[in-house]
Amino acid sequence: MNILNLFPTPVGKFELGREFTEKELNFANNAEKRPNMGNQSSADNYVLKNKAFKDLQKFLSESANEYFQNVYRPRSDVSLHITQSWLNYSEPGQFHHKHAHPNSFVSGVFYLNADITKDKIFFYKDGYQQIKLPPTDWNSWNSESWWFEAGTGILYMFPSSLTHMVEVVTAEKTRVSLSFNTFLKGNIGDNHSLTELKIED
Repeated sequence: MNILNLFPTPVGKFELGREFTEKELNFANNAEKRPNMGNQSSADNYVLKNKAFKDLQKFLSESANEYFQNVYRPRSDVSLHITQSWLNYSEPGQFHHKHAHPNSFVSGVFYLNADITKDKIFFYKDGYQQIKLPPTDWNSWNSESWWFEAGTGILYMFPSSLTHMVEVVTAEKTRVSLSFNTFLKGNIGDNHSLTELKIED
């Protein structure tokens, strides 16, 4: 038997490929924090607009559009632009609650400090399942959740509707990630089929 993947959920993985600068780390580590469900996040919800993150903003924006162009293959002149962006701080014993990202097309999670041997990001297949059969082993078809390793400098891109979370952090250091949302800019849809939608800055 040959099993074919139909309508798979695309998760993109990118790597920064360099060390963080002192300016980037200082900004990330000293940002004002506010309580979140299970952990903390930055009070600033537009951190990529800060000059300290100028180079990171360029890397994340280019990565987001590479993911978008390769996955969606848009025919018209349309691109992604980053909307909100914020930092997450998960100390040992803390977690990041299960959630998705409304009012966003594609979302990203980028790790500024993570232990690749212990830290993971979990994704979930939501929706009602009429029949549940306990499997002998898990695979990408029968699983309700799947995880990927989270390491410093790694970026994951995924549809904003995809539910995800971080379990209790067992590493010894605080896990720091940068999350961001995006939305489309340009000419969406088609004029002749009456689906055209133009979104500008």
